[in-house]
Formats: sequence, C-alpha cells, structure tokens
Amino acid sequence: MTSFKLAYVPGATPAKWVRTWGERVPEVPLTLVPVAAADATGVLRAREADAALLRSPIDRDGLHAIPLYTETTVVVVPKDHLVAAADEVSTVDLADEVVLHPLDDTLEWPARPGRPAVSRPETTADAIELVAAGVGVLVLPQSLARLHHRRDLTYRPVEDAPQSSVALSWLEEETTDLMEQFIGIVRGRTVNSTRGRPQAPVERKRPERKPAAAKPARRGGGAGKRRRRG
Repeated sequence: MTSFKLAYVPGATPAKWVRTWGERVPEVPLTLVPVAAADATGVLRAREADAALLRSPIDRDGLHAIPLYTETTVVVVPKDHLVAAADEVSTVDLADEVVLHPLDDTLEWPARPGRPAVSRPETTADAIELVAAGVGVLVLPQSLARLHHRRDLTYRPVEDAPQSSVALSWLEEETTDLMEQFIGIVRGRTVNSTRGRPQAPVERKRPERKPAAAKPARRGGGAGKRRRRG
C-alpha cells in the first residue's frame, strides 16, 4: 500500500498539515516519524522518510529545502528568577548567568552569552531539569521551550540571540506527485491549485445578440389620412 512518511524534529508542529493531507489525499496514509534534530537529514538520505521538517543549519547536499518559518529565541528560567520580571532580555542581561549548552543545541552562536557550565548536558530535556534545579538558564527556540514546559519554569524572548529556522526538506531526485501534494499543502495552496504551473488562457465567448423585434405593420393607407364619407 502506498504511504507518505514525514519525519519531524522536536518542536516542529505538523498537525495542521497532516489534517489537510487527510482531507485531500485520504487514500494515502501519512505516517509521522519523530527524529532527533541531528538525525533528520540522515533519515532522508536513507529513504526512511519521504520528507522532513528540520531545523537550520541544513546540509543541503542532494536535498531540496523550503524555509517555512523562523522562531523566536527565548531563555528558560525559574519563575522566581529576576529575568521573569522583564518582558524581554538581551544577551548582555545574561552575562552573569550560567548558560547551559546541551549537546543537541540547535542555535549557532558566534559567541555564547553568560558563563559556561562545568559540563554540557546530553539533551535539551536534561538541561531543562538543571534549570529547574537552579543550576543555570537555557536559551533555545520557543517551540522547544513549549515542548518542555514545566509549571515551575517560564521563558522570555532574547532580542539579540541567533534564531532557528524550520524548513521542509526532501531528496532532489524524489520530487514525486505525493511530494508535490505535500508541498502544496505546506505552502497553503487550495485544492484546485495548479501547483504554480501556467494555465492556458480561457477564451471568452461573446454573448449572442438577440434578433431585433419586428415592427408592427401600419394599418390603413397612410399615417394621418382618413377616408371621407360620401
């Protein structure tokens, strides 16, 4: 049975596109494949998925990639932390903080803010636990902060931090009809869309002219003349 497999990294939210797929292509099941951010391109190259929602930076060798959106970067702190009183912060505000740097970090920093921790946590989930324990703070994309939400933690935007972008990617030689269908859904095309291909101009027919109504015949010998009585 034909199917379509979509891999997605933590924090990506394919649910709305999956619903639209079910409405438009009900005969082809769409299977979701959760993958770690570092493994996403490898899953595509191994053909273990037809497409993937993954984060930048992307190794584009042999892959197509359509940028979808760029996320706000936030800092996760305990609710009683000083940062929680602000609407947003800058990296300068984090200069005295221990900023955790997990091994699966998705942000590309030219220079990391704050003070480094003694060791790097294995995962973002581990780093969140350390924030809750008061060991340090964590800077990451907002979707990941929501994914790892805890009641004792909160987050604030970091205005000058690097940002993470999410893209749809697939193998260059695998742009199938099903892939085109999914690209159209992600790009918001309607069900009747031509996928960007030009349409032949539609010839408009001229409305048919109705024949003019016949004029009534004149009665008598001529207008304005009357017959005289003898």
